[in-house]
Amino acid sequence: MNAAAMNAAVVYVHGLWLSGHEAFLLRKRLETERGYQWHNFPYASTLLRMDEIADALHTLIRGVQAPMVHLLGHSLGGLAILRCLERHDDLPPGRTVFLGTPALASRAAASIGRFRFGRVVLGQAAASELLHAHQRNWCFEGRELGVIAGTQSVSLGRLVTGFDEPNDGTVTVAETRLPGACAHLCLPVSHTGMLLSARVAHEVGSFLEYGHFTPSRSG
Repeated sequence: MNAAAMNAAVVYVHGLWLSGHEAFLLRKRLETERGYQWHNFPYASTLLRMDEIADALHTLIRGVQAPMVHLLGHSLGGLAILRCLERHDDLPPGRTVFLGTPALASRAAASIGRFRFGRVVLGQAAASELLHAHQRNWCFEGRELGVIAGTQSVSLGRLVTGFDEPNDGTVTVAETRLPGACAHLCLPVSHTGMLLSARVAHEVGSFLEYGHFTPSRSG
């Protein structure tokens, strides 16, 4: 266990309709195997605007007592991290990993958002971030980004849209390829299943600790 990692913290930002508790195995593995302090950022994903979420995340991060604070976002949580960094430039140093984050578009969300009820179910934050394609870039100096995408197409997202390209059942691999990321990795996991995967936890830990995924596994 790296001594530097034992002094570092991880702030986890969950995805749409979740709470953070779904990442209990990921938390256990990062705490046990890497020695990270784990901080969950709970937020009302369907009730708040994205700027409100981003500002609340900033407040939590600033309150973490650690010399290095890594950020870990699953799905919509990655976009909350992105917006937080865009709005605030006073965060402590650290690396960032996105898990299945639809950084460029979300075909599944667009299918749900075609209907008024669907937009209500998504909420303001997801509607503003996911219903239309965005030209986003990762351009935060000193904060490296690694992205993990799933290729196991098993998820409820398949009930609302069809995919004709590699996907995790909710988000396509192409939708996760954010320009500016320094590493991108595809693994045979589903959108929610990646939170339970030992291999995903290992790769998250590797990137947070060393700034790269396991050699020969990046894609």
